Amino acid sequence: MQAGKTLSAADPSRRGLIGAGAVGTLAAALTLGGATEANAADVPANTPLRAPNTYDVTQWKIPGQSAVTAKSDIGAVINDIIADIKKRQTDPNARPGAVIVIPPGDYDLKTQVIVDISYLTIAGFGHGFFSRSIMDNSDTTGWQDLQPGGSHIRVLTSPAAPQAFLVKRAGNPRLSGVVFRDFCLDGVAFSPHGNSYVNGKTGIEVASDNDSFHFTGLGFVYLEHALIVRGADALRVNDNFIAECGNCLELTGAGQATIVSGNHMGAGPEGVTFLAENHEGLLVTGNNLFPRGRSLIELSGCNRSSVTGNRLAGSVPGMLRLLNGCKENLITGNHLRRSTEGYPPFFGRGNGLDDLFGTIHVVGDNNLISNNLFAYDVPPKNIVPAGARPTQILIARGDANVIALNHVVSNVPSQHVVLDGSTSNAKVLDSGAADQITSYSNTAAIRAIT
Repeated sequence: MQAGKTLSAADPSRRGLIGAGAVGTLAAALTLGGATEANAADVPANTPLRAPNTYDVTQWKIPGQSAVTAKSDIGAVINDIIADIKKRQTDPNARPGAVIVIPPGDYDLKTQVIVDISYLTIAGFGHGFFSRSIMDNSDTTGWQDLQPGGSHIRVLTSPAAPQAFLVKRAGNPRLSGVVFRDFCLDGVAFSPHGNSYVNGKTGIEVASDNDSFHFTGLGFVYLEHALIVRGADALRVNDNFIAECGNCLELTGAGQATIVSGNHMGAGPEGVTFLAENHEGLLVTGNNLFPRGRSLIELSGCNRSSVTGNRLAGSVPGMLRLLNGCKENLITGNHLRRSTEGYPPFFGRGNGLDDLFGTIHVVGDNNLISNNLFAYDVPPKNIVPAGARPTQILIARGDANVIALNHVVSNVPSQHVVLDGSTSNAKVLDSGAADQITSYSNTAAIRAIT
């Protein structure tokens, strides 16, 4: 064990220790303006503050690098803390992991953090989200706040290592039980201007297979990619604010038994708000999704998943997509609001699709789309192609899909359901009048509303 990295009272400044149950104590002290530091030497030996596996980034010192602090480079500090954890926890039968605490404040992250241990929690105090887009497009004279807050990390990584946090490990078992919670990752600026949504930066990327990860209470702003997770098993992503990022949440490769719930998300014009690839048993529920991604929910090759109780508000076709053979998915109880772009900096920027693509677009088999409410409000002059009746649900290809009890409120005549000729054995029940349902398939069963 390296000298200076123990709990010895000879050097208590090496670690501010806030153990399980003591995070609230620190929060209370901060709220009340208390000046007492939570160091191991300050408290009785039987209190949680002496927990050896809890670190305060503001108290950690890197040997031989006195100028490097959490303020100047929190990435280097967290990497050194992780190195200390690995040096101390060498027994495979006793590796409980650790908690790294980020008190409220502004921190620069210049060095990419590599997370390669299980059971690590990185926790701050508040997601601190702030609309940089409004700031960049406004006169801020007299504004009371000009930067994100809470536990606010400015991502200043290099193009060679663009992720603020890169989570990966080779070998077995896969990483498990890693938690990120309650802090803000801020990409600071886009290039060449604030409306490009391009800067090459990523907030968190999980690049190797993982089990039971949890992302909660986080804020992401002005990152080209906010959160990427590959190979997820039993992942939870909930209660985050992910907006003004080129892409918000990307579940890539494959995964199973993931829950995405209670998030606020909205991507840039060319990006995805939520993308999942090859997932089994994915639950997407209770999310508030808003402009202006190319899509709001995009499932590719996902099976036996549920998309329920979400609010989607967008200004382009293809807001919800099931692509590449999605099978046996439940899409129910969602509210889909389709309107036009209302923010001047993004006038004229779309996703290249026309209004015949469908608000919901499906390629796959045995999917059930039911009890959704479509609120379509696009001026006739903005409909593409000109004079077309926009499509709400398009089954572009697939067998035995069921569309039932969907309700459409539209300011223009629209096609509630369209079945392309490459579909077969679809059922359309009580989702529109006869002239609002079009089938190019000769095997469809349709019960129109009279």
